[in-house]
Amino acid sequence: MPLLPKTVQPNSGEDHFDKQGFPHFMLKEIYQQPEVVRTCLAHYLNSNPDRPFNLPDRPIPNQIHLLACGTSWHACLIAQHWLEQIAGIPTRVRAASEFVAAPFPPTSNILTIAATQSGETADTLAAVQLARHSQTHLFGITNQPESSLSQIVDRTLLTHAGREIGVAATKTFLTQLLVFYCLTLDFAHQRQQLSGAQMQDAIAKLHALPDHITTLLQQDSAIQTLAQSFATAEHCIVLGRGIQRPIALEGALKLKETTYLHAEGYAAGEFMHGPIALLDARIPVIVLAPAGSVYPDTLANVRKIKANGASVLGIVTAGGEADFDRAIVLPSIDESLSPFLSVIPLQLLAYHLAVLRGLDVDRPRNITKTLTE
Repeated sequence: MPLLPKTVQPNSGEDHFDKQGFPHFMLKEIYQQPEVVRTCLAHYLNSNPDRPFNLPDRPIPNQIHLLACGTSWHACLIAQHWLEQIAGIPTRVRAASEFVAAPFPPTSNILTIAATQSGETADTLAAVQLARHSQTHLFGITNQPESSLSQIVDRTLLTHAGREIGVAATKTFLTQLLVFYCLTLDFAHQRQQLSGAQMQDAIAKLHALPDHITTLLQQDSAIQTLAQSFATAEHCIVLGRGIQRPIALEGALKLKETTYLHAEGYAAGEFMHGPIALLDARIPVIVLAPAGSVYPDTLANVRKIKANGASVLGIVTAGGEADFDRAIVLPSIDESLSPFLSVIPLQLLAYHLAVLRGLDVDRPRNITKTLTE
């Protein structure tokens, strides 16, 4: 029999936790992200160049399956990109809520990884129970060591994000990404996809992430001002290409969860194939366009969007501001690591817009959350 999730209402026990001067838990948790990244890295990195990651021993799989819901599903979509493009391992992603109706066909030497912030997501637990019958190795990524998920997987990889009170996931998403990235580099190391020098360079760039996030958070007041231009909008489009597509989906989800704005995330190229008909001057468009291999194609999409009269906010690296009506500038970073930064402005935008609309930021309507620590 599947284990039932231990659901806790989002306001249960909140008063026992201090906002530490922040007006809402969500903003506090956004600002905690540099520190939780440091904490997570401290658990997964070590100084041994022959085994740089503190991760469980396991065979190198022929294929990886990823299962999750909501924000965790978006983390899995980014992980798929890393696992395939960096580690060279074919990877499939399925929304856990759809997996029971259409499970992956059984294949030999599969690693299945289920991601859930609380470890209590009912759809994810049901999918894991079904995956157990296919003789697969099962890992879980969660923020809760004593969760139901941890009881039914072979190994649990903790995100070490600390208690997250706000219903809209922020720091737990970032730490899920970090665990997936460390796992990717570890597989790449075992499969000799990266040289020793490349691995040390990748680890050095991970250590630099907290400072980059801190620098980005210094634009909070500017993002608060930008939120005012969205205050009367009824619809919004968020676009991204390649590794930024899941961030577009996550940004749209944050806007829907906290502001009740009808926001849609799309692959920038696919938006040209039909949905562009939605655009007019009343619908703001947010485009994730950090420097990288897909930037020229993204910019071509932006020009078509602007030709249709829409206002475009770009999330860019320095030098890309001129192609947008307004821009938020990210610190310069490798394209593979850019999701760790590009999601931050979207979290802040969703937060400030919800505040402007007078909404309950930490407890959006119709949503329950299992508190995690």
